[in-house]
Amino acid sequence: MNIPSDLKYTKDHEWVKVEGDIATIGITDFAQRELGDIVFVEIETTGETLDKEAVFGTVEAVKTVSDLFMPVGGEVLEVNPAITSSPEVVNSDPYGKGWMIKVRVTNSGDLASLLSAADYQKLVH
Repeated sequence: MNIPSDLKYTKDHEWVKVEGDIATIGITDFAQRELGDIVFVEIETTGETLDKEAVFGTVEAVKTVSDLFMPVGGEVLEVNPAITSSPEVVNSDPYGKGWMIKVRVTNSGDLASLLSAADYQKLVH
C-alpha cells in the first residue's frame, strides 16, 4: 500500500498536501482499495467555506457511496475536472491525477491535528 511520506492524513482516509495556504485533498490508496471501482464523484461545494470535518462531496463505487470529509477548514477553490469525466483515475492514481479538491486553508491550526505518514500507517495496519 502506498502512503507517501510528504503528505498528511486523516482518520477518515483523506490525504492533504499543503503548499502555502493552499491544501490539495484526495482519498488515500487504502480508501480507494476499500471502496473498489469508483464510478462517480460528486463535489458541488466550489466557492463554499467549510469547517473541518464537514462533508465536501461523495464518492460512489460499485458497491457503496461514501462521504468525503474536509481535513481542514477552508474555502473550496477548485474541483479536479479529471475526476468528473474519469472517476476511475481515483483508483489508478489517488495521490496524483486523482486528487479531489484544492482549498484555501482558513485555520492553520487544523493542520496540527493531521496524521503523519507513520501514524496513518499504524491506523490502517
